[in-house]
Amino acid sequence: MTQSGFLVLLTDFGLSDGYVGVMKGVIAQINPAATVIDLTHQIPPQNIVLARFALMTAYPYFPSGTVHVAVVDPGVGGSRRAIALAVGTDPAHPSAYLVGPDNGLFSGVLSQQPLIAAVELTNSQYWRTPEPSFTFHGRDIFAPVGAYLARGIPLEALGQAIAPETLVQLAIPAIRIEKLDGRTSRIIGCIQATDHFGNLVTNIPEAQVGGKKWMVAVSNLTIPGKQTYSDSASGDWVALVGSHGWVEIAINGGNAQAELKVDWGQEVEVRVEDREEGC
Repeated sequence: MTQSGFLVLLTDFGLSDGYVGVMKGVIAQINPAATVIDLTHQIPPQNIVLARFALMTAYPYFPSGTVHVAVVDPGVGGSRRAIALAVGTDPAHPSAYLVGPDNGLFSGVLSQQPLIAAVELTNSQYWRTPEPSFTFHGRDIFAPVGAYLARGIPLEALGQAIAPETLVQLAIPAIRIEKLDGRTSRIIGCIQATDHFGNLVTNIPEAQVGGKKWMVAVSNLTIPGKQTYSDSASGDWVALVGSHGWVEIAINGGNAQAELKVDWGQEVEVRVEDREEGC
């Protein structure tokens, strides 16, 4: 298995404390040649769902073999496992390595990439200390393991292999598609994430609405599907496909989440006319 030398950090630690800097210090002690990139440290505290989405939509933009250390870990110090995964279609050249808690955070990536190998991080040789803090595994286990991985230590050296079916999954419901008549379909999905702007991101992919006339129904609102924010007036509701490739609900210049007060799991319906726009 080959690594790229890139190491990407995602946490809910924020930037006002020294936690992220300490993790980078640990990485630099072990692997000063690693290129360390901050994906985000502004995940809302303990929000595994949003961390899952952020990682799932970001990892394809990094070089093959990048090590992603993701620490959103409300179960730190408890019974949840510390794990490292390799994913991709080529066992000799994984698309990515994932290091962090086994709490469903990696389930988004695993919905898109085959699992090559998974280990529980039981080999304390690759921890910062054999007696890690009960509250800061990001410093004592995940950052050092990520640094060793990015340095070329093989995944299997980090601990015991674990069965893929035992990995924790976040239960994002699959979309359902129903035919209503000869040309109209109804797609039932849900909100899977909310971004910094308050846009509500659904689990309905672009492929279901691209090139068609469509609208979204949520919380007694009917919102027309558009291509861009500029297709609607300031303050108007709009539905569109975001840069991440999923249908999202927004207010042009406003905060949809604050207005609707809905969050992860809220059911959303998209109605699609099965014809190209303008026909």
